[in-house]
This record gives sequence, structure tokens and C-alpha cells, in this order.
Amino acid sequence: MGKQMTEMLKGTLEGIVLALLAEQPAYGYDITARLREHGFTDTAEGTVYALLVRIEQRGLVDVEKVPSEKGPPRKVYTLNAQGTHELAEFWKTWNLLARRIDGLNPAIAPDTDVPNDTKNTHTTNEEN
Repeated sequence: MGKQMTEMLKGTLEGIVLALLAEQPAYGYDITARLREHGFTDTAEGTVYALLVRIEQRGLVDVEKVPSEKGPPRKVYTLNAQGTHELAEFWKTWNLLARRIDGLNPAIAPDTDVPNDTKNTHTTNEEN
């Protein structure tokens, strides 16, 4: 992963992890594995664990310690109502930014019938 990708990922990793937890509860190593399955292959486990500590401290997840066959109990993270709200805000912001960035990208053919500020290439019902 290039430096630019690493820098962009820093600002979005929290939302990506919240989206994974919205699919199903998980523990740290499982989240890292799922990130890799989604193409985020260079994401370090330490980065994920540090992020999990932050989102736990912010009250975005509920944590349950579950016995492990090997070693200490695992902390299983479940997205709670506050985390669900934060994820909705992430998608709203992401969609707005993606539309604006797409509007600057000459590789994306503009739709001549629709002005760039109303063109909706990345939308959800919760936008704006």
C-alpha cells in the first residue's frame, strides 16, 4: 500500500471497522482478518487494536469477554446504538466527500444532464 493510501485509510479506518461490526460482532484478530478479506491487506493488527480501544472509550461498542481455548479471554466487540449513529454519520460524510471528489476527477465522465453538485454517484437515504 502506498503512502497516500495509508494516509487516506487513517481517516476512514474507524468507519470501516464500525461497518464490519454492523455486519456482526467480532474480536480484534477477526476484525483484522475481515479487513484483509476486503482488500485492506496492509492494515497492522496493532493499528486495529488501538482503534478498538478508542471506539470502546468513546462508547461506540459494547464489549464482552469471552473465554478462549488458547490464552486469555477474547474481547468481543458489538456495535451499539451510539456506534450505529456514528456509522450513519460516517456514511453521510463519506458519500458527500465521494461525490465532491468524483466531481473533480476528469476520469469520471460527467453526466451532461445533471450538474456536478446534484449528481449522485455514492448515495444513501441519510445524505445531507
